[in-house]
Amino acid sequence: MKDPRIQKLAANLVGYSVDVQPGENVLVEMIGTERDLINAIIEEVGKKGGNVFVQLTDKTVQRAMLKNATEEMMKTWAEIDLNRMKQMDCYIGIRAGENVNDLSDVPEEKMKMYNSLYSHPVHSEQRVKHTKWVVLRYPNASMAQLANTSTEAFEDFYFDVCNLDYAKMDKAQDSLANLMNRTDKVRITGPGTDLSFSIKDIGAEKCSGQKNIPDGEVYSAPVRDSVNGTISYNAPTLYNGITFENIKFTFKDGKIVEATSNDTQRLNDILNSDDGARHIGEFAIGFNPHILHPMKDILFDEKIAGSLHFTPGQAYEETDNGNRSSIHWDLVLIQRPDYGGGEIYFDDVLIRKDGIFVIPELECLNPDRLK
Repeated sequence: MKDPRIQKLAANLVGYSVDVQPGENVLVEMIGTERDLINAIIEEVGKKGGNVFVQLTDKTVQRAMLKNATEEMMKTWAEIDLNRMKQMDCYIGIRAGENVNDLSDVPEEKMKMYNSLYSHPVHSEQRVKHTKWVVLRYPNASMAQLANTSTEAFEDFYFDVCNLDYAKMDKAQDSLANLMNRTDKVRITGPGTDLSFSIKDIGAEKCSGQKNIPDGEVYSAPVRDSVNGTISYNAPTLYNGITFENIKFTFKDGKIVEATSNDTQRLNDILNSDDGARHIGEFAIGFNPHILHPMKDILFDEKIAGSLHFTPGQAYEETDNGNRSSIHWDLVLIQRPDYGGGEIYFDDVLIRKDGIFVIPELECLNPDRLK
C-alpha cells in the first residue's frame, strides 16, 4: 500500500518546487536505495506532461570512483554530466545514503579535484544557474540516528517538515526580504560572536520550498570586503564526510584571517582551496518552526528556527557579491536561549533576539505563526 505522504511530497516537488511544464526535461537524481519516492515523482511528472530521466548513485561506488580518479577521468566525467545537465529544464535531487561518512576516507586532494573539476561546473555553474531545481533528503535509519530518534518518529517529523504549507510561508517571508533589501549594516552578537558587515544593494531571496525541501530561510550576502569581527558557530557540520565542531572565524576586511575548530588543520586546508573560500558568499536567516536541533544534515540544519548561516565560498547569482570559489559551506549559528542566545541588528535596530523576531513586521515568521 502506498504511503499517501510520499505521493503528496512527490506532487509538491513536481507541481510546486520545480513547477514542471509540458515538454520539459526533468532529471531525478537519487543517491541511495529509496525507490518509492522516485516512482511517485515519475508518475507526477507524467501527469504534467514532462519527460523524466533518472540517475541512481550508490555512495560506496562513488567512493571507489573518487579514490581512483585521475584528473583526466574527472574532466571526462564532468563533460558527460554537464552535457546532460544542459539538456534539463528541472532537477530533483534526493539524498538517501545509509552512511553520511561514506566519503570520509577519500583523500583530500581527490575531493578538492572533485569539487573543482566536477561539482563546480556541473552543479554550481549549470544546474544552480540554469535549471529549476530542488534538493532534499529522504528519511531512513541513518538520518534517525543523527536526529537521535526512532526511525518511525523521524519519518513523522520528516513529513511534517517537508509537507508544510510552503505557499503560506512564502507570503510570510515578504516582510523579511523587503527589510533586507532596505538594509545596509548588519551586526550579529552572541557568545563568542561580534560580527558586522554590509548587505547594501546585494538583494535578498526567499526560500520557501522551490529550491530545498525542507525550507525556511531568506538569504543575501555581505559586501565582499565589509566583514569584520568574530563568529563562533555552535552547530556541528559535515564536509566531505568529516565532522567539524566549534568552528570560529575572525574576519578582517572580508577575509577569514583566523580559523579554528576541533580539526583546525583540515579546516584551514579547506579554506585554502582558493581565494574565495576565505570570503563569504551567503548570509541567511533560518526559521522553519519544526526544525529545532542540528543533525549534521545541512538541508535541515540551515533552516533551524532561530538560526542563521554565514557561508564561506561561492555566492549565489541572485545575491551576487562577486565571490567565486569551488566551495559553498553553510555553517550554522543557533541563537535560541537553549544554544546560548544572541541578537541580530539591522542598521542598529534589534530585529531578532534569542531566535525570536521582535519587530512587528517580522513577527509573522515566529514559530507560533508558521506552524
